[in-house]
Amino acid sequence: MGENFSAAHSENNRTDQSLVLIVDDEAFNRQQLRLLLEQSGYRVAQAKDGTEAINVFQQLRPELVLLNAILPDMEGFECCAKLLSIDSTKYTSVLMITELEDTELIERVFLVGAMDYVTKPINWQVLRQRVRRLIEQSQLHQKLLAANEKLQRLATLVTIDFLTQVANRRRFEEYIDQEWRRMAREQQPLSLILFDVDFFKSYNDTYGHLAGDRALREIARVIKDVVQRPADLVARYGGEEFALVLPNTDTLGATGVAQRISFAIQRLAIPHINSQVSSHVTLSAGLATIIPEPGSNFDEIIAAADKALYQAKAAGRDCFKHNNRLMDMKCNMRVSVSQILMAG
Repeated sequence: MGENFSAAHSENNRTDQSLVLIVDDEAFNRQQLRLLLEQSGYRVAQAKDGTEAINVFQQLRPELVLLNAILPDMEGFECCAKLLSIDSTKYTSVLMITELEDTELIERVFLVGAMDYVTKPINWQVLRQRVRRLIEQSQLHQKLLAANEKLQRLATLVTIDFLTQVANRRRFEEYIDQEWRRMAREQQPLSLILFDVDFFKSYNDTYGHLAGDRALREIARVIKDVVQRPADLVARYGGEEFALVLPNTDTLGATGVAQRISFAIQRLAIPHINSQVSSHVTLSAGLATIIPEPGSNFDEIIAAADKALYQAKAAGRDCFKHNNRLMDMKCNMRVSVSQILMAG
């Protein structure tokens, strides 16, 4: 990069020095600033106009930009706005260098996103202190971003089931509590579907636990593929049980989702020679739909869906039942996958 990039060499030749980009059309000004910064232990990159500054910035992503307000190809204010609009996960401060110190000019400095300014003639001691402060702020911001990303990754690990990569039981309970209270405020229906893999112990005994793990992953994937709305939550409820939370979903909507999942599991066609209801893996499901009363508890809908699931198992499995609390009635009709397909 010739004149446009100069690596600083401190006494111990550190490799972790912060990088400062100098943007000024005067070579003498760039040289003075470069010497000051290198003496303070910073690495330095240089640009003689706004266009070059943008190119250097995109390549090097400095911690700080010293930007002259007057440039030959664009205003320094315009250049500042363009630099800060560049998508980057790295935080960069801009310090503007201005000819005058008047209210309107200073307002423009901060309006375009610069963090500070100095005026000419430059007080080098003041500049050194402001550069140090802005570099420290930039480094602190980067540390905070890294810490936040780490916390987000940890939070994800805490709420995701490792085997199936859907929400775990903890996340399920947090979410259904949140949606239960929201539906109570809005007086809208909340539906819950509990799925159980039929004769899964027999599947593990026949094919082994590794095959059982693969089957659970495939089933979770299929359920996720069927569920399209961002507000719907798929969770592993326990061993071979899955839960599906459907906010703003009435009886008809929940039944349609259960049917589509049943079809998808049948198309998946995981062999299960020792199943007592099919030659392939099947699901039993219990559905519940409730408009929550303010002050009530989400345990109510879990109990209703669990009761419906028990009824589906008692009816022969490979079917779903709807314990319809919304209508204050129970739907006792057995709906099997094969019957649905024949009817279609």
